[in-house]
Amino acid sequence: SDPVKDYIQTNPGWYWASYVVFFVTYLTLSCCSAPRRQFPWNLILLAIFTLSLSYMTGMLSSFYNTKSVVMCLGITAAVCLVVTVFSFQTKVDVTSCQGILFIFCMVMLISGLVLAIVLPFQYVPWLDAIYAALGAILFTMFLAFDTQLLMGNKRYAMSPEEYVFATLNIYLDIVYIFSFFLQIFGTKRD
Repeated sequence: SDPVKDYIQTNPGWYWASYVVFFVTYLTLSCCSAPRRQFPWNLILLAIFTLSLSYMTGMLSSFYNTKSVVMCLGITAAVCLVVTVFSFQTKVDVTSCQGILFIFCMVMLISGLVLAIVLPFQYVPWLDAIYAALGAILFTMFLAFDTQLLMGNKRYAMSPEEYVFATLNIYLDIVYIFSFFLQIFGTKRD
């Protein structure tokens, strides 16, 4: 609704507060094995992480037309379904492609830095779209990687006690895929 959208967009302090909470919980869950393995703290931290990232994604979505947000949500759901089926059915071991994913991440980092320099001076829509498309592809690959890690029947596997870390990674992959699709297909509100 418009009052909620207006409140969210006119109070960026909530966004920054949720970003700090997101960042702290992400670092805690990613870097510290004790909190992510200790019940119930692991689930509490995961819930806090989920709420903060959900608020940030909701705020981002509030700047886009509702139809385009729903369309991007549908595309993201379809991509996730296809990647999950692929990960379960394929003989391709995506977990052994860490080097390719790392190189792709470096390409995205360098491209992002170039865009951060170029776009403030001259907005180039096709550059923005290419970057978003590459980001969507990269995080789709990460989703396949993380799904196969979680399944554990490939070269590399995740320990069963790392279920919170696996959930965190898959959730982030999906949110990033959605964000990049929103960047590509989303229509901004007037």
